Amino acid sequence: MTNIILCGGSGTRLWPISRTLMPKQFVKLFNDESLFQLTVKRNESSCDQQFIVSNAEQYFLAADQLEELNSTHNKFLLEPVGRNTAPAIALACLALDKDEIVLVSSSDHLIKDEKAYVKVLQEAKKLAEADNLVTFGITAEYAEIGYGYIEADGEDVKAFHEKPDALTAQQYVDAGNFYWNAGMFCFKASVFLEELEKHSPEVYKTSKLAYDNAKTTDIIRISHEDMQAIPEDSIDYAVMEKSDKVKVIASNIDWSDLGSFDALDVEMQKDDNGNTATEHLYTVDATNNFVYSKERAIALVDVEDLIVVDTGDALLISKKGVSKKVKEVVKQLKKGESELHHIHLTAHRPWGTYTILEDSEKYKIKRIVVKPGKRLSLQKHSHRSEHWIVVSGTALVTVGDTQCIIHPNESTYIPMGEVHRLENQGTIDVVLIEAQVGSYLGEDDIVRLDDDFERC
Repeated sequence: MTNIILCGGSGTRLWPISRTLMPKQFVKLFNDESLFQLTVKRNESSCDQQFIVSNAEQYFLAADQLEELNSTHNKFLLEPVGRNTAPAIALACLALDKDEIVLVSSSDHLIKDEKAYVKVLQEAKKLAEADNLVTFGITAEYAEIGYGYIEADGEDVKAFHEKPDALTAQQYVDAGNFYWNAGMFCFKASVFLEELEKHSPEVYKTSKLAYDNAKTTDIIRISHEDMQAIPEDSIDYAVMEKSDKVKVIASNIDWSDLGSFDALDVEMQKDDNGNTATEHLYTVDATNNFVYSKERAIALVDVEDLIVVDTGDALLISKKGVSKKVKEVVKQLKKGESELHHIHLTAHRPWGTYTILEDSEKYKIKRIVVKPGKRLSLQKHSHRSEHWIVVSGTALVTVGDTQCIIHPNESTYIPMGEVHRLENQGTIDVVLIEAQVGSYLGEDDIVRLDDDFERC
C-alpha cells in the first residue's frame, strides 16, 4: 500500500504560526515534530512507501523533515499551482501500478489513537481490494459546524453534506449515523482513475495530459501550463459524491484537523490554571489562556480565555471560541503590501535558512546559514549590492569571474548587477551576516542564471 500525502494548504486559521512558505503541517508543534512527520511515522508500518504531493516551494521542507526521520521509501510529485485534491490524487495515481492500493491522507491532521487507526486501515484495505472507494468517517462527538458530514447506512454512504449550521449539526449528531468527513481515502489507483474518468472526464483528461508531459527524474514535476489547464475540483465533488462504489469506515481514532487555535489549545499541555504550559509564560491570576511564544516572554495579568500568539514579527490576540476568524486577518494582509501572510522572519530554503535581523527602507540585514554540500544559485540583483561577513564555517564565494575562500571574520562585497554565488564545501554550516543596500530589497530581485534546485 502507498500512502499519498497531500501537502497543499497554508493553514490560514493558524496565522501567524502558519504562513504560505511554512504552513502548519511543517511547523514543529509536538515534541519537536511536525504534523507532516507524525503522518509519515503513523503510516510507515502499514504502507510500503510515501508519495508526497507538494507545492514546489514546500518540497525542500518535506525532504528535510523526511531526512530527520531517516525515511527512505519516498516519492515526490510537485505541483506548480494547486488545483484541489482531485487532480493531486489523480496525478499521483497515474504514476502508480494500476492495482496498487493507496491511502490518501492529509499532512496536517493529528491522530492520537494509533492502535485503533491501524485496525481501521486494515478494514479499509480489505474494502479497497474489493474495488470500493473507501472514505473514513470520524465519530462525531459533538455538533461541529467546521466539518463536512457523511451520512451512512452501515458501510454504505447515503450522502455527503456540506458544513452545517449549529442546529443542523446537532441534528446530525443526534441521528447517530452521521460522521465527520476526515478527507482520508483508500482505494486501488485504477478504480479511482476509472471513476474519475466516468464522473469528471475533463479533470481526468487534463490530469492525464499533464502527467504524460511531466518532467520526470527522481521527482515528477508538472508544468505550470499543464497544471493550470486542469479544472479545480475536490475529490468529494469530482468522484465521491457521484460514484456508487463508495464505502465508509467508522473511525473512532481520536482525530483532529487542528483547524483553529481553539482546536490546537485542546492538544497542548496546561499548567495548574489551565494556561498553556510554556517556559515563556508568566501569569498573575490568569486562567484558561492559550499562549504560543518561542522566544519572547509573555506576561498575563487578570485575564482569561485569551489566545496569544507571538512569532517575532506578528502578534495575535483573540478571544477563545472565535479563532477561526483569523483567516479574515490573512485576507486583509493579502490585500496590502505586507509579506506577513507569506513568510516568517526565518525562511527555509533548499540550501539552508535566512533570518531577517533588521529591515529598513534602504538596507536589510540577514543571518544566512548554508548547509554542508549546498550552494545558492548563481545569481545577480538589479537594485541592491551586498556585503557578506562569515561568522563560522568556510565559504567559497564566486563574484564575476573570480573565486575566493572566505574564512570566519572575513568579508566580501558584491556590487549591484554582478553575478555571484555562495557555496559550502565543508562539513559544518556556513553562517554569515549579509547586509543589503539599495533602492529595492525584495526577494523577487533575483535573476537566477544557474540553480541546483531548478528554481526559476
